[in-house]
Amino acid sequence: MDTQLEEMRQQMETLKKKLGQQEIVNDRLMRRSMKSTANKIVQRHNVVMAVGILMIPFGYFSFVTAGGLSIPFWIATCIFMILCAAATYYIGFDLRDSRLMQGKLLEVRRKVARAKKLENQWLFISIPLVILWLAWFVYEAMLQNVDGNRTGYGLMVGGAIGGVIGAVIGFSLHFKTQRQYQEIIDQIEDLTNEE
Repeated sequence: MDTQLEEMRQQMETLKKKLGQQEIVNDRLMRRSMKSTANKIVQRHNVVMAVGILMIPFGYFSFVTAGGLSIPFWIATCIFMILCAAATYYIGFDLRDSRLMQGKLLEVRRKVARAKKLENQWLFISIPLVILWLAWFVYEAMLQNVDGNRTGYGLMVGGAIGGVIGAVIGFSLHFKTQRQYQEIIDQIEDLTNEE
């Protein structure tokens, strides 16, 4: 009887070790998956920042040189692009930490949830700014329609097409990023609920 009890105790210990190892493997795989998702968000942020910065010289060429729009409009566009790049950098700051996924899961969750919230808040700040910028763009384009010159209409058509394409791309990227933030949060909740 004692030998059977001891044998069962050893089997239980072996089973506990195997379960512990399985939890470690599961934790590592989940962290790797979360890190991959966070890296995709960071890469997207890097592209947005690069486009924002590249719009400064491109904006001068397209708005001032080719389009005949005013220097103050171009300067305001540059400020807006720099603001967008800075906001994007700030939002993703914690995600850039290479050791983020090695930390405590509740702290990782807090940082990811914060980035998600900041990105949503930035959307509601940037939409009115874009509307103001578009209104100024239309005004500047209309100033080009003098003395029978119809350049402003071409600018407005091009701006409208670009605006629609930009809005579709922007909203689809925003919602995709929000889903990825939520994936990370859900994975953390799954891991912490198991513990």
